[in-house]
Amino acid sequence: MNETEEIWNLLETVHDPEVPVLTVHDLGIVRSVKPLIPLQSVEITVTPTYSGCPAMDVIRMNIRMALLQRGYKDIQIKTVLSPAWTTDWMTEKGKQKLKAYGIAPPGKRNWPNDINLFGEREKVQCPLCNSYNTTMISEFGSTSCKSLYRCNDCGEPFDHFKCH
Repeated sequence: MNETEEIWNLLETVHDPEVPVLTVHDLGIVRSVKPLIPLQSVEITVTPTYSGCPAMDVIRMNIRMALLQRGYKDIQIKTVLSPAWTTDWMTEKGKQKLKAYGIAPPGKRNWPNDINLFGEREKVQCPLCNSYNTTMISEFGSTSCKSLYRCNDCGEPFDHFKCH
């Protein structure tokens, strides 16, 4: 295994503080990994899920700590806002983890046709009973990247990880 692969594997152990079942790899927020010369130097490029995501400071710190524990001395973590993060960058494994955790994962974006200001909203599947008979309660859920829904069949509320 080369050094780049080793770093990517290490990043699969760094969890999101807001949704702890997801890693930074699952979220797709790590855009690149570049080992640098001299040895034990690395540059990581990240794109936050939202430009003002409050978890990014903790995520950068956790990435840095994981790399320090592996012997990296010079760690550069760059934040890039363009192109903007999209839920299409999430891994399928990450989306399955969300559902198992009780959060409805984002669906597939249909850009540019997903902009529909006055039409019907995307059907969101309840992660608990799999029904599509759901209603949005609030555009914002427990964090800004999620909205709050209720299942009309099982009656349970749940978060939906927003598509963007």
